[in-house]
Amino acid sequence: MATEIQSLHSETSPKRERRKEARPGELLDAALDLFVEKGFSATRADEVAARAGVSKGTLFLYFQSKEDLFKAVVRENIANNFPTWEEELETFNGSSADMLRYAMVSWWERIGKTRASGIAKLVMSEAQNFPEIAAFYQDEVIKPGNALIRRILERGLQSGEFHDLDLDQAVHIVIAPMIFLMMWKHSMGACAVSAKALDPEKFIQMQVEVLLNGITAKKKK
Repeated sequence: MATEIQSLHSETSPKRERRKEARPGELLDAALDLFVEKGFSATRADEVAARAGVSKGTLFLYFQSKEDLFKAVVRENIANNFPTWEEELETFNGSSADMLRYAMVSWWERIGKTRASGIAKLVMSEAQNFPEIAAFYQDEVIKPGNALIRRILERGLQSGEFHDLDLDQAVHIVIAPMIFLMMWKHSMGACAVSAKALDPEKFIQMQVEVLLNGITAKKKK
């Protein structure tokens, strides 16, 4: 009998251990879904726990508050991409135009087309009511994103590929279409049925060409 109990314990323990290790990720997935669906204010901790299949108490073993849970969602799904981009741009051998094109296309692939793009709409709509959340998003997402684009533009200026620019404004001009796409995806895009509905991939490609046509230095005749 003791042998049977020991055998049963050895069979179930690894499963329980795997389940325990998976819980933070499951909670983050559930929280992302609910934050995007309902917003920060309307999402309750017990809803997140229920969707992840755990108790509310279990959720608070991993995250002290709903604010901490939100921050973890942003880091996991958005902010953690920046070190990868930094490394890729550090070793990028192409032109600055190609680098800008790559940055915008890869942004769509890694964030824009995913559920995480809905976080931008959440922050924009609830920033005034939750300034701590807005400040966190500014530090973890907006500032690193702006710095990344600025770095590409500075590279183009230094190489002579781009003409003189007001870098502060140029950064906003590059990022604005990406913000528009995220807002569109989680508003009008969700109910667009027209055959001529916006195609995000084509939109980004055209935006890149329009931007480059405006900032690329003209060759002297």
